[in-house]
Amino acid sequence: MTDPLLAHATEYGRMYARSTTEAFSVPSITTVIGQQPHGLDGWFGYMGASSLAKDPSLPEILGSPAKVRQAVNRAAKAAEAYRDEAAQRGDRVHNYCEQVALRALGRTHRMKETREALASNGEEAFAARFDEWWELFRVEPLAPEITVWNKTVGYAGTLDLVARINGRTCLIDYKTKGTTRDGQVKPLDDKVVMQLVAGMKAEESLVDAVAGEWEPWRHGDSPVLLAVAIGETEVRPVRANPDVLRHHWWKFCALRRVWEMSADTVSAGPALLPVAPPVFA
Repeated sequence: MTDPLLAHATEYGRMYARSTTEAFSVPSITTVIGQQPHGLDGWFGYMGASSLAKDPSLPEILGSPAKVRQAVNRAAKAAEAYRDEAAQRGDRVHNYCEQVALRALGRTHRMKETREALASNGEEAFAARFDEWWELFRVEPLAPEITVWNKTVGYAGTLDLVARINGRTCLIDYKTKGTTRDGQVKPLDDKVVMQLVAGMKAEESLVDAVAGEWEPWRHGDSPVLLAVAIGETEVRPVRANPDVLRHHWWKFCALRRVWEMSADTVSAGPALLPVAPPVFA
């Protein structure tokens, strides 16, 4: 996935600027959605316990408290390592998907390099399944990795793909997913609907990042919103239910306000101040 030129990592989350010479001013779509709490305590605990149980050195370290502590520390980091590996895999898969669209548009692409990157990590099956889906759905790309902006609410983001499928304009978000024991791609989280509807509600799209040139958003008029789960065994596209879009949009706008209040709280200064002992007469 091409790193958007206008995106910046900040203490308030990922934010966007209007040009390469301007300061960032609005949060990204994913940063806004990230204000929603995630209950991952159980998953982190499971990953740590699972890592410790699978540690090949466990039998020989049980008699050494120091080695046991080292093993526990390694296990404590297992969830973060798994998350980072999954993110890197997702980037490789997204990179390949982008190159497929660029090639179809007759633009400069790196199909060979991105396919080799997947193969070198044992992930070429993701590319193979994606190619099958692309041909089966006869995807006609219009704009890969397009950055959009909404001034009214105050956010920006980069959409994976705008394409035409069976005569309909589609806003598409790719999600790299693992596979269940029965060989099916794991289901997507409903919050992807917020991501897609925020893209649909954009007001502008980027023309030139260096010059800061934008144009009115041309693909927000009742597009099909598709989330595409890409796995090693299959690719499963799902459509956002048009009947619930307004609810997910309102929730996104509420989370945008939460982000703003959180940012204001951080910038206001320290919340707790030291207290010196009182001076008695």
